[in-house]
Amino acid sequence: MKPLNIGMVGYGFMGRTHSNGYSQANHFFDLEYKPVLKAVCARNKDKAQAFADQWGYESVETDWRELLKRDDIDAIDICTPNNLHKEIAIAAAEAGKMVLCEKPLSMDTAEGEEMVAAVEKAGVANMVWYNYRRVPAVTLAKQLIDEGRLGRIFHYRANFLQDWTISEDVPQGGEATWRLDAEAAGSGVTGDLLAHCIDTALWLNGDITDVSAMTETFIKQRTHSETGETQEVKIDDACAFHCHFKNGSLGLFESTRYARGHKALYTLEINGEHASIRWDLHDLHRLEYFDHRDDSIVRGWRSVHISDGDQPYMGNWWVPGLNIGYEHTFIHQVADFLKSLETGEPIEPSFRSALETQKVCDAVLASAAERQWKDV
Repeated sequence: MKPLNIGMVGYGFMGRTHSNGYSQANHFFDLEYKPVLKAVCARNKDKAQAFADQWGYESVETDWRELLKRDDIDAIDICTPNNLHKEIAIAAAEAGKMVLCEKPLSMDTAEGEEMVAAVEKAGVANMVWYNYRRVPAVTLAKQLIDEGRLGRIFHYRANFLQDWTISEDVPQGGEATWRLDAEAAGSGVTGDLLAHCIDTALWLNGDITDVSAMTETFIKQRTHSETGETQEVKIDDACAFHCHFKNGSLGLFESTRYARGHKALYTLEINGEHASIRWDLHDLHRLEYFDHRDDSIVRGWRSVHISDGDQPYMGNWWVPGLNIGYEHTFIHQVADFLKSLETGEPIEPSFRSALETQKVCDAVLASAAERQWKDV
């Protein structure tokens, strides 16, 4: 197999999921390329070394610029806070490296456009880690929609609910809670959670044309974890919006970190003229399906267990009836990326595709701020 030397910037939660994906993909998929965990980069050398030792990275860097200078690095994987995506991605592209970037692509559309221009000018492979596309049940939903089984689509609704920031004692900023700091994250639940819902929606149901949104920041001030100073909270704690899709369907989206009892409830439902589908991250190996064309005496929602070999990705795993989990979505994404290098077919979502999600996020935030409909 051909080696693909990975240089990862960052070592947090996403660094773990990506590293596991690189480590496992060739065990289950027939691929020409094999990731080599060449280097991990982070400012804290001791923590970076501990991460490298745990996951099998060959070396450690403390400056991502030094990582880009290395001839033994083929691809840069960006697992940093959002405010660092642009600079690293553009520099990596200019250095001729493939670029894999955590979501969201950028802090805003303007940054994203610069990043797209850089990777396309350099002609380097690029991908954004919207992993929920790789849940087999969601991939099957895409297949059913593309086959026309739902018919004309009328409604798309999705939500992503968490509860981890309800306490006013949760700080903002720093290594653990940078997602609550607008300077590092850009936005709150819109860029962190709704971006997943939006990406999946664009993939399954096509372009969003306009949006009407509302946001709320429930706790107005928090202590910064590094400085100890009390600062204004500038990210959105909750967001809800409705929209029109280009295909004429209506969309309804909601996300919050203030839904007590929910740690990561991501659900979606699509209603068409013939059939409907719905999916729940908490039961990710099942796709619920209703087809009005069934005989009336047996018509009803069915729960399709996604484990058979003829269902997306599952032929690479266990035997029918046995489940896979969250971590497998990243293994699938690594496998698809490696296969794209082999075939020459672009991987999705690319930077350009992820830019469309960023445009929707920006329109949502602008609509909420100005309290009016916004075109995407």
